[in-house]
Amino acid sequence: MPQIDTIALAQDLIRKPSVTPTDAGALDVLEAALGSLGFTCHRLPFGEGETGPDARVDNLYARLGAGAPNFCFAGHTDVVPTGDLDGWSVDPFAAEVRDGILYGRGASDMKGAVAAFVSAAAAFLDDRGADFGGSISLLITGDEEGDALNGTRKVLDWLTEQGETLDMCLVGEPTNPEALGDMIKIGRRGSLTGHLTVHGVQGHTAYPHLADNPVHRLVRMLDALTRETLDEGTEHFQPSTLQVSTVDVGNPASNVIPAAARATFNIRFNDTHSGDALTAWLRSLFDDAIGPGGRYDLDVRVSGESFLSEPGPFVMAVSAAVEAETGRVPELSTSGGTSDARFIQKHCAVAEFGGVGKTMHKIDEQQPVATLEALARIYRGVLDRVFAA
Repeated sequence: MPQIDTIALAQDLIRKPSVTPTDAGALDVLEAALGSLGFTCHRLPFGEGETGPDARVDNLYARLGAGAPNFCFAGHTDVVPTGDLDGWSVDPFAAEVRDGILYGRGASDMKGAVAAFVSAAAAFLDDRGADFGGSISLLITGDEEGDALNGTRKVLDWLTEQGETLDMCLVGEPTNPEALGDMIKIGRRGSLTGHLTVHGVQGHTAYPHLADNPVHRLVRMLDALTRETLDEGTEHFQPSTLQVSTVDVGNPASNVIPAAARATFNIRFNDTHSGDALTAWLRSLFDDAIGPGGRYDLDVRVSGESFLSEPGPFVMAVSAAVEAETGRVPELSTSGGTSDARFIQKHCAVAEFGGVGKTMHKIDEQQPVATLEALARIYRGVLDRVFAA
């Protein structure tokens, strides 16, 4: 069984500038590595356009074995844009190693983790052979950093159509805030974005009785919204949060009452809420706050519901592997934003563990070589525990 060098594979992946939704050959690199280990690979493109929400995205599902349980590693090879190239001390797609640190876009989020898992799988198969009592699969998308429309959830739909079953899934997002072993994610908060437009009647500021100022109504509505305490948190979740992100009028004239005013807000909610319940609450609150005769439109988009994977045998296997390598008991957390785990949790138990996230999406994104090599050993430890002889 060929061995896979974690750092060399991570470098090969980083050198493919796969900024969402462009693959740039990253999945070719990954498919070649998995094919050498005996995985059956399926390339799964979805979408039609070149840009926009329906942009064509290439995905990969690879599986070795036919039996249960099917242990899946999920991740992505797409990366965010580099930002100002002049701010980088290295070429973001050169994958240089300097002083024991691998630099490049995707080193942290999350080509390094993808490489670590393939390396771990190779070491596991070299030791145990192909008859290890189950299956290992990888679900890798090119759409995690984008709109997430033609990536993981489309692949999951395809798996259902094919009769494929996932029994457990480990997502390789960079979950550790400071050092390897800090944190395993066992759930995520939901995310709701509201686009609020308040309609009025344009007029002269000297004659307000002939107009209807939507800004005044919007201010009252936002005041009512931001005064609310959504909850106090739950056993595994911090309190839900609400933040207004934009207020837009687009009025360059100081003597004109505008015809409309707009605001956007985001709610990160825990397991005491659902997207539907929050939407109903928002409409009721705005109906009361807008005042007599007021008119508004509210466009609500829920990108993911909150979910929790109870700390059962799978989560404990991941935790034990982390502790064995790092000597630290990782925190079981639901903090942070959203990930593709929000789609996977509808199919099987899911947990998230990857590298250190301090530099993800930043200039000079990086991951220490020693961290990636230790991550590969942790992933190997997870496989050993899941497929204990």
